[in-house]
Amino acid sequence: MNKRTAITLAVCASLGTLAAAAALSAQDKYTVRVPGGLAFAEFKGYESWSVIAVSENLGRMAAILGNPVAVEAFRSGIPANGRPFPDGAKLAKVHWNPRKVDAEPGGPMVPDTQYNADFMAKDSKRFADSGGWGWASFPYDAASDTFRPATSADSPPQANDARCGFACHTLAKDRDFVFTKYAHR
Repeated sequence: MNKRTAITLAVCASLGTLAAAAALSAQDKYTVRVPGGLAFAEFKGYESWSVIAVSENLGRMAAILGNPVAVEAFRSGIPANGRPFPDGAKLAKVHWNPRKVDAEPGGPMVPDTQYNADFMAKDSKRFADSGGWGWASFPYDAASDTFRPATSADSPPQANDARCGFACHTLAKDRDFVFTKYAHR
């Protein structure tokens, strides 16, 4: 092997190693957690959960998703029937910044860049001091394709524990702290 071929192979190997290192260093969103609170990993697979409803909050579009326990609870009439959600119910609310698509009929608003992912989990023992629910919010950074735990500097401000949504959700205490209503299909 001549010197030029050896250098070319060495450069290719180095580039391959750098590419592999970059891929490995990309954040695994399931490693992020709120200090003293919920972990993103507790909601693994949320991307394929059933849509419960959609909403628009503070200029952002949102889809509210539920795990099978939450969906079955909604279908049985909870919380409108006055019964609480069972332990194991989990909800995810994914927010996006909207974008208008003038080229499509009606100029619809569609999801563009993701803004965050908010989660809540029912565990009456673990979260006894917050209505049986734990909350977490994870802002998304599109430039780095990473999530991080929300802080008091975010909008809305979030404390760094599983009770971060409790103050806001007390407005829905009579609905077991859940604002979302199961949308008619």
